[in-house]
Amino acid sequence: MQFIDRTKITVKAGDGGNGKSAFRREKFVPKGGPAGGDGGRGADIVFQVDKGLNTLLYFRYHRKFTGKNGENGDIKNQYGHNAPPCVVKVPPGTVVYDEDTGEMLADLVREGDSAVIAKGGRGGRGNAKFANSANRAPTFAEFGEPGESRQLILELKLLADVGLVGYPSVGKSSLIAAVSAAKPEIADYHFTTLTPVLGVVQTDYEKSFVMADIPGLIEGAAEGVGLGHDFLRHVERTKLILHLVDASGLEGRDPVEDYHKIRRELSKYSEKLARRREILVANKLDLPTAAANLPRLKELADREQLAFFPISAVTRQGVPELISHIAATLDELKEEPEEVLDAAKVYDATQEEADVITVSRDMTGDFVVKGKNLEKLVAMTNFDNDEGVRRFQYIWRLKGLDEKLKAKGIKPGQTVHIGTMEFEYSE
Repeated sequence: MQFIDRTKITVKAGDGGNGKSAFRREKFVPKGGPAGGDGGRGADIVFQVDKGLNTLLYFRYHRKFTGKNGENGDIKNQYGHNAPPCVVKVPPGTVVYDEDTGEMLADLVREGDSAVIAKGGRGGRGNAKFANSANRAPTFAEFGEPGESRQLILELKLLADVGLVGYPSVGKSSLIAAVSAAKPEIADYHFTTLTPVLGVVQTDYEKSFVMADIPGLIEGAAEGVGLGHDFLRHVERTKLILHLVDASGLEGRDPVEDYHKIRRELSKYSEKLARRREILVANKLDLPTAAANLPRLKELADREQLAFFPISAVTRQGVPELISHIAATLDELKEEPEEVLDAAKVYDATQEEADVITVSRDMTGDFVVKGKNLEKLVAMTNFDNDEGVRRFQYIWRLKGLDEKLKAKGIKPGQTVHIGTMEFEYSE
């Protein structure tokens, strides 16, 4: 199975339906008033956790998700139907970022967690909504509000109980292959494992835990050297760290020094991660040079107050005892509230931003007016309707746009851009 843990996608929420401009035309109702209904709301884009998924592979082939538009309003004050939300299933541990701003929009952890990532546009109001004592027969109605559109980055952080960390080629893949049904590639060269591998370890008939083989770390991983950030991301949510060192030292590395180097990388990346419960495992006990390093490693474990297990992943020497200790430790950790995963951060797309209006000039010298609510107004105004245009001009004056543009030096005849529309400025 291919493991995909980071991808980019685009989402576009549904547009609101258009409001209707209509009047009552019934036989016994002379001078029937406005009766145009409102449009329906466009579909929200909602991300929801599905525990049946464990990779982001689906998003490699599905890059764009678009919500349905709301229905248009109709005569006799009939409202258009709201569009149902567009639900996108993601695996547990998915973190959603806005690519443009870098903001984390959602951290989806548990089954059933969900978040509104892009909000559907509201329906445009029909002409019945604009009737008042001054204008009893308005002819204009609003277009539907455009739905939000976002470029997203999805990252997957593994939800494993136990994470294996250590330098490349210390035997992490051999261990996970020995204790589970996982079949990672195993070879005697560095970075054989380039993607995390999950293995389910059965401890007895009813109990099991998930072990993740995190690819080998190197110095500078916390700063992103090699594939550091990609690898460290997956250790963050593990309940227990299994720190493997090569007790044989055959590659000319000192296992004690290796331990301290990896610990420094974990601390640099996350203090919370550095405090995670840890077990020190000295692998490759089957090699003759391992015995010389065991006393120093045992002393290290005692000094750091770590459980210490010398093993051979190849011959399985010491492996059953290690697995039993891991299972017992995980049972203890379940009772510790600080080890419980943080609740999902859910982005509230319904929160309106302040209507801040800015005026700038583009490369061609045209004037560009930006403001969230103003851009919505432009998108929802029917400029083919005289009453709609007059309403827009009234709001233009109300917001003091003439003064803002004059302050930037605008002259009659110059072009003003608001959203997708452009206007020729005149006094």
